[in-house]
Amino acid sequence: MTVSQDESAPREKAPYHFGEKLRAVRERKGYTLKVVAQRAGVSESLVSQIERNRVSPAIDTLLSLAEVLDINLEFLFEEYRRKRPVEIIRKEERRSVDEDSVRYEEIVRPNSEDGNHTMESYLITIPPKSQTHRGSYGHIGRETGFVLSGQGELHYEKNVYQIKAGDGISFSAGAPHVLVNNGDEPLRAIWTVTPSQRFNKQD
Repeated sequence: MTVSQDESAPREKAPYHFGEKLRAVRERKGYTLKVVAQRAGVSESLVSQIERNRVSPAIDTLLSLAEVLDINLEFLFEEYRRKRPVEIIRKEERRSVDEDSVRYEEIVRPNSEDGNHTMESYLITIPPKSQTHRGSYGHIGRETGFVLSGQGELHYEKNVYQIKAGDGISFSAGAPHVLVNNGDEPLRAIWTVTPSQRFNKQD
């Protein structure tokens, strides 16, 4: 693969330190700067500057270096993930899904990097005389909720629990469960599920 990068263009100091990792792998493999540069299709001086974190490599250059050194990209970007530990979903970016008359609005997005420990949280709105359906057969994991407004019932196995604004709920999701709004106003609640069930397959 041949990649070029304009060495005459001004560059800022690299904000993410790929250099130490690239140099460590190169030295462990016994490659010289010249060998890596030739195989990646860039100049030896550019590789040297990248390794010293003097410049941020263009993405195609970084991919070329990773290919030459046989480096997993997850290894390179783990520092970047640590520096961005907070994800914010703006109101206008919130995804939603309707199941019959019940609306689910996402407020915490599942992270695939969490594997079997993914979590999702959403604002659920159940109109009067309506109920949820997905949990009616149970599923793996655990659910917690906080009722913001309205009142209703949690049907869990053969038990019925009255719930109202201000109540917090927590239960194993393995047993059949549904939320029923038996009041005269919408039941609104913040609901959290782990592992994620509803939004992990949404676009």
